[in-house]
Amino acid sequence: TRVLRWREGGCSPIRWRNGLTILTPGPSIERRTTVDQYIGLDVSLKETAIAVRQDGKRIWRGKCPSDPKLLAAVIGKRAPDAKRVVFETGPLSVWFYHALRAEGVPAICIDARHAKAALDMAANKTDANDADGLAQLAEVGFYREVRVKDFDAMLTRTLVGARTQLIKISTELSNQIRGLMKTFGLIVPKGAGQVFEAHVRGLLADNDALARIILPLLEAWRSVRGRAAELDRQLVAAARESAPCRLLMSIPGVGAVTATSFTAAVEDPDNFKSSRSVGAWVGLTTRRHQSGEVDYDGHISRRGDTHLRGLLYEAATVILTRTMADSALRTWGLKLREKLGFKRAAVAVARKLAVIMHTMLKTGERFDRSAGAAV
Repeated sequence: TRVLRWREGGCSPIRWRNGLTILTPGPSIERRTTVDQYIGLDVSLKETAIAVRQDGKRIWRGKCPSDPKLLAAVIGKRAPDAKRVVFETGPLSVWFYHALRAEGVPAICIDARHAKAALDMAANKTDANDADGLAQLAEVGFYREVRVKDFDAMLTRTLVGARTQLIKISTELSNQIRGLMKTFGLIVPKGAGQVFEAHVRGLLADNDALARIILPLLEAWRSVRGRAAELDRQLVAAARESAPCRLLMSIPGVGAVTATSFTAAVEDPDNFKSSRSVGAWVGLTTRRHQSGEVDYDGHISRRGDTHLRGLLYEAATVILTRTMADSALRTWGLKLREKLGFKRAAVAVARKLAVIMHTMLKTGERFDRSAGAAV
């Protein structure tokens, strides 16, 4: 007969003289049971609301300064078994994502539009309720994760955005100068750059009172224009050094700005399963509404990067109007223009152009004018 006694941690056998074997407990081994915890972060500039959920219940919530290191310390103390830490897209999302990941926090950035539908179900709109709602989305897995760009891509996008803003300010200043001088009967002829400045100074030669008002605006216009030129030179130099940008610039109508913006937005071509999905990602595909017998296509979705979508539309316009280089893409766009009109044809060419550019980045081949529309 054998009598067995067992305790967690193992047992060691001892045989007695009468043949009875008893298993005595061995050294105790401490076992720690882990329970998954889910955290929602409602990020703002000063403070971040935190909610921790476990087994379908909220176990803690509070606030912390919007510093990734401080947040990582709070998460490590309040939720050592955190499985998902969810926050929405926003101005601080890139910094938060990379900083929290560096601290070992399983951070996940989700689409704010997708989360809004769930967060609007709360009776009261508060930061604490938003954090708790994000924690619930993390717990059930009902969210759409967003691919967060690295700092190099964001640096390129910042360069393009800063140049665009300076050009916009320069255009607004020149329009303001024209409008103010028009009030006094001084019509500035058409022209840009030094021609515009020469016209303004010539009209103000005999009007000292108005010149004291307009000339400071003209100096500001010149300064902004000079700074925009500096950023433009940086952008062109970066495009020349980049092999993907040089590859995309082989397409007629695609310049340094469009090529740089596209490569910074896409980053790795393998981020997309197929090239056709790039058009929908930029927001150049039509929206569809289907309910019962009702089924129709609407306007384009206009989702994604607004600036990149505008650049692609501008490139498509150049392909259809300015460029003299014949290609299958341009021929296809001109035929579509006769049927649907210029704007719809330009949108279609812009979408197909995005597909072609992604294919070129994936294959490394230059633009083939004879097979452009077939891609």
